[in-house]
Amino acid sequence: MERVLISGGSRGIGAALVRAFATKGHRVAFLYRANTAAAEAVAAETGAIPIQCDISNPVAVHMAVAKATETLDGAPTVLINNAGVSHIGLSRDMTDDEWRRVCDTNLSGAFYLCREAQGAMIAAQYGRIVNIGSMWGKIGASCEVAYSATKAGLRGLTTALAKELGPSGITVNCVEPGLIETEMNRTLDAETKAALIEETPACRIGTPEDVAEAVLFFSDRKASFITGQILGVDGGFAI
Repeated sequence: MERVLISGGSRGIGAALVRAFATKGHRVAFLYRANTAAAEAVAAETGAIPIQCDISNPVAVHMAVAKATETLDGAPTVLINNAGVSHIGLSRDMTDDEWRRVCDTNLSGAFYLCREAQGAMIAAQYGRIVNIGSMWGKIGASCEVAYSATKAGLRGLTTALAKELGPSGITVNCVEPGLIETEMNRTLDAETKAALIEETPACRIGTPEDVAEAVLFFSDRKASFITGQILGVDGGFAI
């Protein structure tokens, strides 16, 4: 049984991850930023422990990992960096604050959590870290410059940490979802969705559960010889 910490666990892919790990019998804590009602609903459904945390704040991350360690009766053995935000608009119109908000959450937040969690993993000579990227980090998305850049950054974070932490028995991998039926993508109009589906060889929109299966695979103890890998869960869109 693992002790699992998941960021952004109150909805969408994050909530599916909480359900997947809890169903497997693991002890799960998850971070959420503001939606207390959604977090409490996921906690009631799964028995997981909700912890409020703005991961763009390194002090808050330090406190949240300490709380997770206490409530899980031990430090996390699995860390899933799922929390993310986006900003849609022309890059020339993007303000400094809008840029920083995306970067601070998507990339810095993941780094802060990796930094906090790895100490106990190194001491135990075991750990699993999975970063949730995006196919836009591989191929880029027009009018989503900050999101694409930060998700590309997660690729570098993944491969660099895999090399750094591998000798300590820690694997670091990345899952890159494509078009997934989540709240973030529900803003897309029907015409845009249809066009994206048409470009997807699997001919459908993915589900949060599709992503969860890939994360479970990377998090398994049997996946000890798999690290630094980036797995697209995109129905072939980014081929």
